Formats: sequence, C-alpha cells, structure tokens
Amino acid sequence: MFNGIKGVLYRELNVYKKRARKQILASSLSPLLFLIAFGWGFGDKVVAGGMPYITFLIPGLITMSSLNQSYGIAQEINITRFYFHLFDEYLIAPITYMEIVLGEVLYGMFKGLLSTLLIFVYAVLFKVQLILSPLFFAAIIIHTFLFASLGTTMAMIVRDHGSQATVNTFVITPMIFLCGTFFPVDKLPYLFKLIVYVLPLTYSTKVIRASLTGGDVNLLYFSLMILFAGLFFCTAYFAVKRVEA
Repeated sequence: MFNGIKGVLYRELNVYKKRARKQILASSLSPLLFLIAFGWGFGDKVVAGGMPYITFLIPGLITMSSLNQSYGIAQEINITRFYFHLFDEYLIAPITYMEIVLGEVLYGMFKGLLSTLLIFVYAVLFKVQLILSPLFFAAIIIHTFLFASLGTTMAMIVRDHGSQATVNTFVITPMIFLCGTFFPVDKLPYLFKLIVYVLPLTYSTKVIRASLTGGDVNLLYFSLMILFAGLFFCTAYFAVKRVEA
C-alpha cells in the first residue's frame, strides 16, 4: 500500500520542486500584505478577542494560508486530470483508490504546513509571541488534512475549471472572510453566525487561535474538526472511485 502512496506523493513533490521558488513567494505575499495593512495599520491600540489585534490576526492568517495551500491542490489536480490525463494512468496502475487519495492529501498537507511555517517567520519578524503546544500541532495537521481532502473531493467532482472557480467564489472565499480569520465571529449578526458555524474553518480558526495564544481550547470544536476531516476524506475516496465509472 505504501508504495502507491509514495509514488503519487513522489510525483507531486517532484513537480512542486521545479516551481517551488515561485509558489513560496506567491503564497507568502498575501499574508504579508494583510499583516502590513491590518497589523501595522491598526497598531497596538485595537483589541480583538481580548488580545492585541496583530496577535489575534496571526493565527487567522495561519488557518487562511494553510487552507489556501491545502485546498489549492484542487486546481493542480484539475490541470493534470483534464489536460494530461494523469488520473487515467493512476487508475490503470496497480495502486488502490485509497493510495491515490492519501498521496494527494499528503501533498496538500505538505503545502499547507509549509505555508504555516512561513507565517511563523512573519510572527517572529513582527515580534508576536505565540505558544507552541502539542495541541496546536495536532490541530494544524487535522486542519490541513481536512482541506486537502476537501480539495481532492472538489477536484474529482467538478467537470471543468469554471466550476472550480465557482466553488472558490461562493464557498472558499466567503469562508475565509467570515469564519473568524480577521475578526471574532461573535460580532456577526445572528443569521451569519448560523451560517459560519456550519463551516469547518470556524472551528479550525477557534482551536488554532486558542492553542497559540494560551486560550481554552474547546474540545467540542476540536472533535468537530476531526469529524469534518473524516467526512471529507470519505468524500474524496468515493469521488476518486467514481471517476473510473
């Protein structure tokens, strides 16, 4: 089983290695702009969630950036699937659907965790004190697993790039801006609260922020992250399995 996973992951990492410099630069620019605009722009006088705004912002940027990178494999899978017919080769190779899904999800996790490391570099440069705990590492692994699985699912479901862009516009982008990345969800109107508490990023942001800033981690939220991760991995598996039909 592990040979198939290693094969898929090896292929993805080799492709990534050829364009790593451009991708790292691209993924690091957006969080930096948010830090400059909001972190420096608001200064130390603005408080959010009982802490300086820049301290509140950094964990949100971690969840946002790692989501973008982990879920972003959907676009890469689409290109290889529609133009290079890579998945046709996977499906005729002596590897299982589970190996294909795990290989792609691990690649998405790699990209998400790399972007997380970049945000920690920014935290040091902006002199933001964060607390590293085993709970944070568990949460960020589940978070990247969750959205890499979702990205794999969507890449298998959509029929073209336009459909992928529609999902990004109506699901991913609103989730990034409404699920506590830039401001506490408690400030939202009641109707929007009902919406954001259906979305997985809300729980990832709350758990990761609490684990990094010394807050109390809600174990129910952590459990819901695990539930979403398991659900999306299952949908990814069945979506890949359905491609052959």
